[in-house]
Amino acid sequence: MKMYRLMMMLVAVAALAVTGCKQSGGGSVDTASLESSFASADAAAKSGVDKAVAAIKSADYAGALAELKSLGDKVKLTPEQERAVKDVMAQLEKMIASLTQQAGEAASKAADDAGKAVGDLQKSLKK
Repeated sequence: MKMYRLMMMLVAVAALAVTGCKQSGGGSVDTASLESSFASADAAAKSGVDKAVAAIKSADYAGALAELKSLGDKVKLTPEQERAVKDVMAQLEKMIASLTQQAGEAASKAADDAGKAVGDLQKSLKK
């Protein structure tokens, strides 16, 4: 029973270490065209874009994506604005996919490391 608790604690620590680590997505989202296409937009549209850009800068890619998706429902977009929104949304989706893959790989590595640590611990307890 003690071994089981120890093993579960090691797995929990490894999982927290993985999820607590801030990882770079290996790229960034370019918001320049988005910001310039909404520079002279009405207040509602500008507010939505500002929220999305702030979310991107704080690495809240899912929040930015949701804000941009709802932007088209809230205001009428020009063709230039639609292109800019679609471009940034594509970049966000790519960034989210990359981060998801990295998190999966890190979690797999953490699980492997935790399994090795448990094996090493069991060996040392037998001595």
